[in-house]
Amino acid sequence: CVSIQLIVRCNMIVEVSIAKEKAKGMPKGSVDALREELMKRLSEKYSDLQVVVKLASNDGLYVIRSQDKDADREFVSTVLQETWESAEDWFN
Repeated sequence: CVSIQLIVRCNMIVEVSIAKEKAKGMPKGSVDALREELMKRLSEKYSDLQVVVKLASNDGLYVIRSQDKDADREFVSTVLQETWESAEDWFN
């Protein structure tokens, strides 16, 4: 008899929702560029991370599968704000 153990790794997920109305004024490709820039910046602190940026009816930020949800959400929120404000530096 062979026993198989399945290990599911629970990585942290950051989900950013951008209001569709706001997205209309954004340059083409900016949603993907934002996701990549957030992934780059957040990966410095979180090694096992998934970042999702999507269009929605309202802006939103969700941090899922976090060890310390409040502290992680605050950190991610700060990084998101800094990234958004510096878009002219990293968006080509």
